[in-house]
Amino acid sequence: MENLYLIAGLGNPGRQYAGTRHNIGFMLVEQLASRWRASWALEKKFSSRLARLDCGQQKIILCQPQTFMNASGDAVAALAGFYQLPPAQMLVVVDDADLPLGQIRLRPEGSSGGHHGLESVERQLATRVYPRLRLGIGRREADGRQITDYVLGRFAGTERETVEEVLSRACQQVECWTSAGIKEAMNLFNGAPPAPLPKGKQ
Repeated sequence: MENLYLIAGLGNPGRQYAGTRHNIGFMLVEQLASRWRASWALEKKFSSRLARLDCGQQKIILCQPQTFMNASGDAVAALAGFYQLPPAQMLVVVDDADLPLGQIRLRPEGSSGGHHGLESVERQLATRVYPRLRLGIGRREADGRQITDYVLGRFAGTERETVEEVLSRACQQVECWTSAGIKEAMNLFNGAPPAPLPKGKQ
């Protein structure tokens, strides 16, 4: 469908995972649903929670796969196949421990970078050519590459203001992606947030 967009935020279902760093993709689509006043419903045939809305001439489906992170591609591919969506109209949102907290990075394609959710989507779609939005969560240097406990932990109180800023900016980037295209969305929003102006110059 030419005017249909799928935005899949990846994470793990269940109360024990709510609000964890690994679930920042879930958090983003929840914030988008709130901004767009869309309601969630569990749709078992797609193994997902979905929120559907009309936005002008566009139709948008927000998706939270309920397959657990490592099998996210099952849900994404089921929706893509049912609606015959080209990859360019799909956006997959994930956490990224290699980006500092506060940075966001939208790309039209690329490797999984070792992210198991992206690996699953790539495997099920049989392509790396689909847009993905990485939200930086940072990492603890002492953890090295063993970051399971870190990504499955919740954001510290000192991080929450930054997380809210990231989610707000990422929502604006997604809205720009659907309305103006991926190049414009990348140019305007990728990277760290702009530094605040010094007092007296605001």
